[in-house]
Amino acid sequence: MPRPIDPYRFGVMNSMSKDIFFSKLTEFRCFGFFLICMSQVYADSNDSLNLLSNNDLSHFIVPEGNEVIGWYKVENKILKLRSDPKRKHSVLRTKKAFHNFRCSLEFQFIEGNIDSGIELRNSDQIQIGVSGSLKRDMTGSPYIPGLGYPRHAEGVETLLRQKNWNHMTIKCIGPRYIVTLAGREIVDYPSPKAIDNGPIGIQLHGKRDMKIDFRNIYIQEI
Repeated sequence: MPRPIDPYRFGVMNSMSKDIFFSKLTEFRCFGFFLICMSQVYADSNDSLNLLSNNDLSHFIVPEGNEVIGWYKVENKILKLRSDPKRKHSVLRTKKAFHNFRCSLEFQFIEGNIDSGIELRNSDQIQIGVSGSLKRDMTGSPYIPGLGYPRHAEGVETLLRQKNWNHMTIKCIGPRYIVTLAGREIVDYPSPKAIDNGPIGIQLHGKRDMKIDFRNIYIQEI
């Protein structure tokens, strides 16, 4: 196998060519990351249930009163969660129940004290936003009723984007919850309260003034 070319050999690379070299290297890395993201979107769209495919809430059991109050709306295939003046708690759950599955989604913080999450078959939840009990962001950490946050997600502070879209995946295999954020695994937790089958829920926490958006919500059964 030939030896890789050393751009610094014999001093042939001057300062200008170094800048060009590293600029091209950065572009290559960014393009590679883009291809990875696009391949993920392609896989999701071709092998999964798209919960927003109809640009409406037809895949969900919609809480009573939503037509008037508008906690949950879909516009341009973006699911928008909005607190009402009474700050009522609610959960948007899928009509379909799931066993083992992979949930892929994107979320974006819009405004307010954001406290949301993805419910997994029952009331077990992967937190998105600020924990009301801990008073700090616990995105990616499992919240288990009666146990609180038994395991904290790792490295979220360097991955979470406050003013842009974030990509998260959640794998549920038996009682095991595996969560990634921006392509990096942040938690792996076996829940003692997991059940075999149930819907997937998206929570709008009560007693909060908050706005959060979701898009590209895909469920793949595994």
